[in-house]
Amino acid sequence: MFTGIIQEVGKVEKIEKSPTGLTLFIESKKAINNKKIGDSIAVNGACLTIVEIKDNTVSFQIIEETLSKTNLKNLEIGSEVNLEPALTLNQGLDGHLVQGHVDCEGIVENFEESTLTIKFPLNIADCLAFKGSITINGVSLTISNLQESTLAVSLIPHTLSSTNLKNLKKGNTVNLEVDLIARYLKNMMEKRDNEAKYEFLKERNLI
Repeated sequence: MFTGIIQEVGKVEKIEKSPTGLTLFIESKKAINNKKIGDSIAVNGACLTIVEIKDNTVSFQIIEETLSKTNLKNLEIGSEVNLEPALTLNQGLDGHLVQGHVDCEGIVENFEESTLTIKFPLNIADCLAFKGSITINGVSLTISNLQESTLAVSLIPHTLSSTNLKNLKKGNTVNLEVDLIARYLKNMMEKRDNEAKYEFLKERNLI
């Protein structure tokens, strides 16, 4: 579990591809403090498991499933990534509850005057709300404008200076994770709707 409060912007040092995915090597000074192999760190919002720590470099193995759903597949040597270690029980919740399970990729439609506009897939529309929470590249943000297929967030100077969102340009992809509570509410509502259907009642001999 994470909070969406980025602790450090790391830099990709090396990428090793394999038939099953790739191994990502990232330079980190803060996020790996007191970390060990097997611990979790969110990289651009995707929860990854540490497989090696050597000096100021941490490495992760990423499978094709994760690559297909995130912008990690687009990383290059020198790319900056947002890093957040997993939440601990004695840590305050300054952002919102984030699982590190990226729902989909969005596309930057516009970025000017500190307002970032993202085009999102319609399958997550039911989990979005005006003034609700959204995680973009692992950053906990509040939706300031919501349209049928786009959302906008307003970025304060601190967020711009302490995350990789400042590097975004039109057409870039970003990792999106919807609010955890909204995801479960949607699931509950869909189940309730199914329970009212003829097939559901017939299978249970209720009609």
